[in-house]
Amino acid sequence: MAVIALAGSSGAPGVTTSALALLLSWPLQAGRRMILAECDPDGGAVLHGLLQGTLGDRYGLRNLSVAARKGEFSEAFWRQLIDLSGEDGEPVSSRDRLLLPGITDPAQAASLDQVWKILAQMFRGIEAESGHDVLIDLGRRGACGPCGVLAEQADATFVVVRNTLRGVQAAQGRVRMLEERVGDVSVLMIGEGPYPAGEVQRVLQAPVIATLPYAPKDARVLSDGAEQPRHFIRSPLMKAAWAVSSLLLQRAAVRRARLDPRGLRTAGGEVTHAG
Repeated sequence: MAVIALAGSSGAPGVTTSALALLLSWPLQAGRRMILAECDPDGGAVLHGLLQGTLGDRYGLRNLSVAARKGEFSEAFWRQLIDLSGEDGEPVSSRDRLLLPGITDPAQAASLDQVWKILAQMFRGIEAESGHDVLIDLGRRGACGPCGVLAEQADATFVVVRNTLRGVQAAQGRVRMLEERVGDVSVLMIGEGPYPAGEVQRVLQAPVIATLPYAPKDARVLSDGAEQPRHFIRSPLMKAAWAVSSLLLQRAAVRRARLDPRGLRTAGGEVTHAG
């Protein structure tokens, strides 16, 4: 079980597409859930991308600010989740792959300053008490400002980087900024360009933990709601995402053990003291 944050940089490196691929391919044991939360202060993309506006704007992060003021945050959180369990044509939806859509207008981010901390605590509680994994899409600047608490409280934070010259250069400042805020970060590489993982790792001074293939046709299904081919879950992108998920979980477990060797962190992210 883990809380994992994905962040990007300028140039649209593919954070949301990668997060969706992971959500839909994440290996789950019976009774476990995977939750993807769009927490990009610039606005979410799934409602009008993958879902093509079919659900309107009825669900999502923007509804939680009112609930927080009323003391109804926990109940409201579960009502805002959209079930994506049957996205590969499965006949029965099991509600084990859930999406919290992001805001639809960047102006809405101003009303969420207090929500980010509550969300971070909620994610820790879900992970600790229910055994669910949580994936947080922070977008290109989501670890800055008040919503940076989500990265601080995550078990591991990964910067999504395309291995092109432009992608690696854009990621340098982002990696440094995140390291200052959350400590060590890792890289999830998108294999679009010519630079091998070792070179990207050397330039960014951050470990490349895993690589997803550059697969524009598959990616458009997730980013823009393009027609989904039959057995999409077995496409190169989705098969790679399934393998990558295990690597991300391993990294999160190692980092958690190093930072909290006695398992003293509470669901709220704080550390208790024995004796």
